[in-house]
Amino acid sequence: MKTQREKMIRRAQRNRIRLRKLANGRLRLTVFRSSKFIYAQIIDDTAGKTLVQASSQEDVVKKEHKTGADKTAASLVGKLIAERASKEGVKDVVFDRGAYIFHGRVKALAEAAREGGLSF
Repeated sequence: MKTQREKMIRRAQRNRIRLRKLANGRLRLTVFRSSKFIYAQIIDDTAGKTLVQASSQEDVVKKEHKTGADKTAASLVGKLIAERASKEGVKDVVFDRGAYIFHGRVKALAEAAREGGLSF
């Protein structure tokens, strides 16, 4: 029997295989959420490098919120990642939700990134 962690890894891999087919060379905006924080990064898969990253552990987000595990903190991280991406000249990305459902904090981050200027 597979553990929860193994099932989560399989779901994430299944999602990334689908994204590779649809990406056409675009960069990938990945999301990782823990019970306390949320993280986002834009990755160039061809070069294997992270171009931009943002998290709810940063001082910008911590000043405004006590916890990094709510929708408002996730939307701040989304705005932050979009702002940093625009400085790097990144506009088109593919959204990689990993093994998470597009709901709650993940959805709030994605909508804030779209409002910030990223298109996916």
